[in-house]
Amino acid sequence: MVTDFISLADFSGEELLAFLDLADDLKVQKRDGIPHPLLEGKTLALIFEKPSLRTRLTFQVGMYQLGGATQLIDTRLGERESVADVARNLERWVDGIMARTFDHDHVIELAEAASIPVINALTDKLHPCQILADVQTLREHKGQDLSSLKVAFVGDGNNVFHSWANFISRVPLNLTLVCPAGYEGAPEIVERAKADTKAEFHITQDPEEGLKDADAVYTDVWASMGQEEEAAERAKVFAPYQVNRALLALAKKDAIFMHCLPAQRGSEVTAEVIDGPASVCFDQAENRLHAQKAVLATLLGNASR
Repeated sequence: MVTDFISLADFSGEELLAFLDLADDLKVQKRDGIPHPLLEGKTLALIFEKPSLRTRLTFQVGMYQLGGATQLIDTRLGERESVADVARNLERWVDGIMARTFDHDHVIELAEAASIPVINALTDKLHPCQILADVQTLREHKGQDLSSLKVAFVGDGNNVFHSWANFISRVPLNLTLVCPAGYEGAPEIVERAKADTKAEFHITQDPEEGLKDADAVYTDVWASMGQEEEAAERAKVFAPYQVNRALLALAKKDAIFMHCLPAQRGSEVTAEVIDGPASVCFDQAENRLHAQKAVLATLLGNASR
């Protein structure tokens, strides 16, 4: 059994769907006011190298609702002491480690050195927690049969796209990346998705081709944290890929709009789209809580997947 949550590609399709089913169950229990202290007496260390709103609050609130506690650590891993030493200290005090870092290798090092579960809450390479919440949201709005659905990811082949590609390598779901040349994502992740998926996976520079028959249109900021110096150039390159009313109209009439947030209105998406009736981005944000609780309950507690 996998004891860390680093990449969605580390799990089988059955395990990923079990996370999602548990997330749905925990969401219902929360809605109905049914206590679920599955992690009573457990403590999670939260390591943040990057600013955070959704990640910080959803992990803190999630552990509280599961009966556990959190301890915040704002630091840059590897500066005051080695990443391995941080892991070997934390494993003596807490029951799990959540890390939101720049360098993906730091999360790998934490997991290799620590005897307790390590959860990747975002790196420059992957964002697996986000995609669990996204798929939970997709199932809520479009049904449980993911194999019949198409997601069009518009913009940069970044860490969020990488985790979408990892997901479809395990669970059949049709995915198309619509991006300018040179922004197609990490070749090793793209090639694995192409080889392993049992659904359709395409990359195109043509929005009309990419959004055809899409059930969901997804975008993210054009310049992620750490890419601020590239922002002006990226704004020019990605301008034709702004999700506005005309671009969204290329998808199915009932297509939903998705965004992992934070969003820059007037940049990657217009206000009329993200604040319009097709938008489910705040449902995604809500589901970060429930999806991450499923991961926590499974890795730190006795919940099964």
